[in-house]
Amino acid sequence: MIPWLPAGSDFPPPEHALDDPNGLLAAGNDLSAATLVRAYRLGIFPWYEDGQPILWWSPNPRCVFRPGDFHISRRLLRHLRGADLSFHLDDDFAGTLDACAAPREPGGGTWITTAMRTAYLRLHALGHAHCLTVRQDGELAGGIYGIHLGGVFFGESMFSTRTNGSKSALAMLWALAPRLGIQLLDAQVENPHLMRLGAYLMPRADFQRELDRLIVETAPRPWPKGPFYWGEV
Repeated sequence: MIPWLPAGSDFPPPEHALDDPNGLLAAGNDLSAATLVRAYRLGIFPWYEDGQPILWWSPNPRCVFRPGDFHISRRLLRHLRGADLSFHLDDDFAGTLDACAAPREPGGGTWITTAMRTAYLRLHALGHAHCLTVRQDGELAGGIYGIHLGGVFFGESMFSTRTNGSKSALAMLWALAPRLGIQLLDAQVENPHLMRLGAYLMPRADFQRELDRLIVETAPRPWPKGPFYWGEV
């Protein structure tokens, strides 16, 4: 059993999360900006679908990247160097959310509910949520969005509308990481795609220690404007 949290409640310790399903910690609470910032600061994130209560997760182990770990294949590097790509920060956060929320297959659902969309738009307006998008030949090709607290970027979702769209966005995010002050990227849960790109699994206890080290304060950090081009950063 997991606890039900009234709105505005403190979260239970992440180590109280279930093993099955991996990381399920609590239900309830709310999606206010203060609650979300507090949750991410603790390594906790919301993930649920329409018709469910808000569910909060802290999986063990955690899928993460560090700068320098990102693996750029020769094929991706040729694409980054040879295609007509431009990269943009925070140019269309709402559009990035909507692209990430689009079903991956006909009839599929999405975890980015209307309430979640509203909550992350609020976080973006407050300077905590950011996006990076890539355009190829002037058309939107892919992107990523997430929460930036201290030295940690909590990646929430990526999308591609053209081949290598999300990979290119992630590659540029890591190229810009020093400028943005990012020392750790949280990818939450492993999948083969992320592992091939250089992600690795970090025990929850180690992840919590990294959050304590890298998030000294949670004040918003503005991102520079683009466009940026591969090889110029």
